[in-house]
Amino acid sequence: MKKVGGLLGIVIALGVGYFIFKAQMTTGPTGGAPPQQVIDTVGVRSDLLAIAQAERLYLASHGSYASVDQLQQDGAINFSGTNRRGYNYHAEISGERFRIVATPSDPAKAAWPTLSVDDTMTVTQQ
Repeated sequence: MKKVGGLLGIVIALGVGYFIFKAQMTTGPTGGAPPQQVIDTVGVRSDLLAIAQAERLYLASHGSYASVDQLQQDGAINFSGTNRRGYNYHAEISGERFRIVATPSDPAKAAWPTLSVDDTMTVTQQ
């Protein structure tokens, strides 16, 4: 009887381990997001940090923050703020603070997250 109880314990432990393993492998580290979404979102985060750094440099040289278009015209960023990776970038400037928001512009990416960065260089996802 002890052998049957021990064997049953091992089977239950293996079953629990299997379900935990399967749950981890199904969702993965990205929370189940499609690979293209993960790739584009990482690229958008990188763009936002580049724009935020350009805003800091623009403030140091001009005394104020600028729109994304002004940053591009000034040469502070080398890409357009419209339809990059299926996202549009725009700046919200209020006095001595800024926030750059990236919103999905591609209809196929409508359910993808909206990302933003502020003057603290913190990227957030909504």
